[in-house]
Amino acid sequence: MGVLNVTPDSFSDGGRYRHLDDALRQAQQMVADGAALLDIGGESTRPGAASVSVAEELDRVIPVVERLASELDVVLSVDTSTPDVIREAARVGAHLINDVRALRREGALAAAVDVNLPVCLMHMQGKPATMQERPEYTDVLVDVKTFLEARMEACLNAGIDRDKILLDPGFGFGKTVDHNLRLANHLQDVAIGGRPLLVGMSRKSTIGTVLNRPVDARLSGTLAFTAAATWQNAFIVRVHDVAENVDVVRMIEAIRMERYESKDEHRSQQ
Repeated sequence: MGVLNVTPDSFSDGGRYRHLDDALRQAQQMVADGAALLDIGGESTRPGAASVSVAEELDRVIPVVERLASELDVVLSVDTSTPDVIREAARVGAHLINDVRALRREGALAAAVDVNLPVCLMHMQGKPATMQERPEYTDVLVDVKTFLEARMEACLNAGIDRDKILLDPGFGFGKTVDHNLRLANHLQDVAIGGRPLLVGMSRKSTIGTVLNRPVDARLSGTLAFTAAATWQNAFIVRVHDVAENVDVVRMIEAIRMERYESKDEHRSQQ
């Protein structure tokens, strides 16, 4: 999953793809590099981020989704918690709703039911503006799994099919470095009922802390995380640097299967 932030303030690529033509060029490159999905976000959820108005998020996201849906053969995910954005994105061609708030914003669950798209439910302790101030857990693995179980049950009760639910443990969202490392080392412990896991550690501060690297020098750490997550059967890995991470995934798959798969064969199975 390639990250396409159409925001001015995302922690890694804020402001780079706010113009429609720039977003299209980046999307085309990520697809050429091997992305099977693109995740389009119009509201930054970095630590300390301020919320944006519904109108502003719609203005940022919907034209991009509509343009990409008309020009690219790729799964389009929308990174949003906003009911109006969920509905409009579905109307113009989105295929997946990726919600860091796990459909807890008022009206979001109803909107997800209405559009009948697959949803990804992510764990986040607190809110983006304050989530990294003092995150605490009794046991991060148990607490994350319990939260995801509860949100999945809420979705099932609302009428969303089980086979349309993906789960994300929420690396970096209300978690210390040690919390993130524990989750990364025990990823399957937060899996629930065979539901696919979506994970994202691309360029995040945990990598910067462990390796003492700034945001623009965290590729090697991201690749290490991708390898570890893929080995533990993560279904989708959300990244900024698509080509390099695709290589890692293909190499891990080759080792696990003990056979080589050509690039064309790999793409045909996505």
